[in-house]
Amino acid sequence: MGITAAMVKELREKTGAGMMDCKKALVETEGNIDKAVEILREKGLAAVAKRAGRIAAEGLVEAYIHMGRIGVLVEINSETDFVAKNQEFRDFAKDITLQIAASNPQYVSREQIEEAVIEKEKGILRKQALNEGKPEKIVEKIVDGRMDKFFKDVCLLEQPFIKNPDITVGDLLTEMISKIGENISIRRFTRYEVGEGIEKKEEDFAEEVAKQMGNN
Repeated sequence: MGITAAMVKELREKTGAGMMDCKKALVETEGNIDKAVEILREKGLAAVAKRAGRIAAEGLVEAYIHMGRIGVLVEINSETDFVAKNQEFRDFAKDITLQIAASNPQYVSREQIEEAVIEKEKGILRKQALNEGKPEKIVEKIVDGRMDKFFKDVCLLEQPFIKNPDITVGDLLTEMISKIGENISIRRFTRYEVGEGIEKKEEDFAEEVAKQMGNN
């Protein structure tokens, strides 16, 4: 059974769990909403979602400089100052700066993307599919699939985690919320790159960051 955006939205409204977690649960249950709710509860993700509704106004700003060429600042919030001083929380924040340096996301989540940007991207992908000779009746499905890839490229929470590509940054955040017992949110970030916007030789910064982590 095909999993639709409406089904994901319904499950998210019922549980408060993340979009990707809802989609995975629906795929696992072949679209059965009630069974998907059970799965999310069994995994503790519904409980995590309750924490996610609490205000997180403490936290820290973590910084990372990669060989003097890439700079990252990220604000990560927690509910209490006590948690913000926790070493696990600080290690998590450092991992997020490494992720941003290596993978260059544009947004924290897809909810931050302006509707005009999404519609423009959909229009480009729709024209691409038609130019490739794809039948009009399946073009929208193709566009939806390619939009998922677009979101994975530009949204921090949907990117594969550089230290463990089997999970996303969103999964990592969920694990931290469950472990710490408080709501944690990645609020915003800024990434600077030397010569950004100036034509220059492409470098594989993800590989560089990975090598540096291996040497630590």
